[in-house]
Amino acid sequence: MSASSVHVETRGSVALVTLNRPENANTINLQMAMDLLAAAMICSRNPAVRAVVLTGAGRNFCFGGDLHAIASKEGAEDAYLRELTGYLHSAISHFVRMDPPVIAAVNGTAAGAGVGLVAMADLAICGKTSKFNLAYTNAGLTPDGGTSFLLPRVIGSRRTMELLLLNRPLPADEALSWGLVNEVADDAELLERALAVAERLSLGATRAFGKAKRLVAHSLGAFESHMVLESETIASQAVTPDGMEGIRAFLEKRKPNFSGNGTR
Repeated sequence: MSASSVHVETRGSVALVTLNRPENANTINLQMAMDLLAAAMICSRNPAVRAVVLTGAGRNFCFGGDLHAIASKEGAEDAYLRELTGYLHSAISHFVRMDPPVIAAVNGTAAGAGVGLVAMADLAICGKTSKFNLAYTNAGLTPDGGTSFLLPRVIGSRRTMELLLLNRPLPADEALSWGLVNEVADDAELLERALAVAERLSLGATRAFGKAKRLVAHSLGAFESHMVLESETIASQAVTPDGMEGIRAFLEKRKPNFSGNGTR
């Protein structure tokens, strides 16, 4: 499958899924969310695919949601975000529940929902110069992409709140020590290393991997319903004074002037 925003390439029994908006730091707009769902469905329905690598084209993995696209829907940001996150969250559910193991190869920066894509993967490898930043509250927004559900289970609630409230970048070595990634590789060797891990997994008992993944997914309980709550929360927050100010400030490259006002 080749689309404007997501590319799927099959290399033997390994599917390489590439977020393909490098000129926009692979930010997620509605089309990318739809394409990512289509890519996840292709990987889950193709019996020849026995492992998946998810990465980003260009310098960065994914900067999260496309705030330019959100701002362009003036007066309808909430409806746009509900639709976008509906597709994004469905894609994440497919990746989490499919038989083939999913390896995130994190190049450059993962921010916002990009961190959610890392957290939802079964394994994650990043480059030595990679950084992670939630960035939501800096833009007056709330988490999506499963981040508010998965991160507390991956790195703990205190560390999750530190990233959500302080919005500090998390470098690769700290991401490794916190358990957000399994391994740090040289930047130039990142994709090769991820594909090697995927190739090894592709030789394993794929059905057993899938059943093990679904056992873990079952242990997460209300993951899907929690992502519905994420969708509703970010949609409603985007049209508050602070949400609108945060998005404008980000696009205008200035510090936001938040009022603390949570009403529209």
